[in-house]
Amino acid sequence: MSAVPEDTMPDTTAAAESTRMYREVRESAAAIARQLEANRGVIGELAARLRRERPSLVATGARGSSDNAATFAKYLVETRLGVATTSAAPSVQSVYAARTALDGALFLAISQSGKSPDLVAQASAAREAGARVVAMVNVVESPLAAAADVVVPLHAGPELSVAATKSYLCSLSALLHLVAEWTGDTRLRDALAQVPDALEAGWHNDWSALVDGLAEARNLFVVGRGFGLSAAQEVALKFKETCGLHAEAFSAAEVQHGPMTLVERGFPVLFFAQHDDSYEGTMAVAGRFRERDARVWVAAPDGGELPFAATGDPACAPLLAVHRCYGAINALALRRGRDPDAPPHLRKVTETR
Repeated sequence: MSAVPEDTMPDTTAAAESTRMYREVRESAAAIARQLEANRGVIGELAARLRRERPSLVATGARGSSDNAATFAKYLVETRLGVATTSAAPSVQSVYAARTALDGALFLAISQSGKSPDLVAQASAAREAGARVVAMVNVVESPLAAAADVVVPLHAGPELSVAATKSYLCSLSALLHLVAEWTGDTRLRDALAQVPDALEAGWHNDWSALVDGLAEARNLFVVGRGFGLSAAQEVALKFKETCGLHAEAFSAAEVQHGPMTLVERGFPVLFFAQHDDSYEGTMAVAGRFRERDARVWVAAPDGGELPFAATGDPACAPLLAVHRCYGAINALALRRGRDPDAPPHLRKVTETR
């Protein structure tokens, strides 16, 4: 693991530290620690009910970064609980006014603001269709929270930068908390308890090579598999939003089916990996990109070109990896002459209908 003093790192200069994005990312560890303590009761009660009344299906409703968290929910619920999990399209209700059969399902709505009309309509329709609606939301006094049966507060605190960071990380920790209690998995529970300290420790790893390598880039592939796919999706979105860099996320399985043909010498590719059954396959794909002379970085726990801290369960890896990558993205945005707090043409709350 490569660690250097914080005051020598390119992405912790006075300019980088002055952004809201930087400050909010650095608040994430404390926010998650606060969340885990504050949500013991609501998560415990919800998990006990889900054990008694096992849902037939989990459907997720979300937009933007929250939808990337929903990808994480799919892999977490399906691998740890064996319950089929699908992303439901809000436009089915908000545009087409259609109704879906969700009797006996768990509908999981994830949002920072809880204000998007299409997500509120979707949650309301799911409740009317017989689903138990759980809202994981940062603003608890919001229309989405009012439409839910159970509210799980994210406890991220105010998030003012347009680029969502700590609310995404708090969404992942809330999902991990729910599944750990639902399954009674002590390993996952213990690993999650280590996350706040691991975030602080991992922040000091040197990712300057990524910032330097992408300073002039026009395109980027971000690749992950399993739990890591959510990380790839979220990071690709942030590169677009804050850096003006055309970044596309792919599964390590899907990137070989067509997208690889675009890769020429020096094409940048960022991989996210965790030490589970997907690791060897993901590393093999990274090797194939290197054979094509692509510029490859691998973010992996305590290893690879871009290390981050590890805990006792690989399901926590995306949270730790994305946290460290946010710092690099903040630095890259400034390096490219952009304000990461105020991306052009974007607003903090997108009220999609």
